[in-house]
Amino acid sequence: MKIGFIGAGNMAKAMMGGIIANGIFTKDEVIASDAFDVALEAAKESLGITVTKDNKEVAQKSEVLVLSVKPQYYETVIKEIKDVVDETKLIITIAPGQTLKRLEGLFGKALKIVRTMPNTPALVGEGMTAACASEKVTKEELDYVCNILRGFGKVEVVGEHLMDAVVSVSGSSPAYVYMFIEAMADAAVADGMPRKQAYEFAAQAVMGSAKMVLETGKHPGELKDMVCSPGGTTIEAVRVLEEKGLRSTVFEAMKACTAKAKGM
Repeated sequence: MKIGFIGAGNMAKAMMGGIIANGIFTKDEVIASDAFDVALEAAKESLGITVTKDNKEVAQKSEVLVLSVKPQYYETVIKEIKDVVDETKLIITIAPGQTLKRLEGLFGKALKIVRTMPNTPALVGEGMTAACASEKVTKEELDYVCNILRGFGKVEVVGEHLMDAVVSVSGSSPAYVYMFIEAMADAAVADGMPRKQAYEFAAQAVMGSAKMVLETGKHPGELKDMVCSPGGTTIEAVRVLEEKGLRSTVFEAMKACTAKAKGM
């Protein structure tokens, strides 16, 4: 097998689906394990990959090994597989708070580890992933891993000191955006719009606005000003958002998220 996943949850399935759909690996080159039969069967049925309950089998058979379990399970999983993982294998992690130093300590040796932080829009091929690598990873190997990560969205290489900030600005932030979309839709419903239609209008507005930021290169403040006509409806809404503390609320929420990531 070319690539193996220990953990076959939603994020792992998004990653597997992306790399298969984009021809980075074939389904026959992917193997996954999981503690839950339901997750394994779902991955097997939807993707056609090889599945097993044996984490060691995945570690032994794969050239690239993705640890796609929750942070609290890393120590247990690594203890189980560390004796069958050698210095030739590329290891990708996706958990917040699991530093390269801690990971090498758990394995008990220096390895080729690429620490990443993807997010759930990977499920629709629009993920944003940050990556940093241990000293044993060569530039060519890091480029190879980044190509894998591009199978389900965009990727940026960052210093490890930024990974906790990545958790708050990218890893966790889809939840904030969903809350914003839900709030906008609720307000539209209160004004008489059918709920399904309200979600479509709100979600499309967010998607289009994000695309404007990415494709125009303009500062978000400049784009905001372009919508705010003097004495108009938008500036009135902006006034209320400022009065209610939108910016500071988001700021404080992200600071709390970063602090939580550091402690995991």
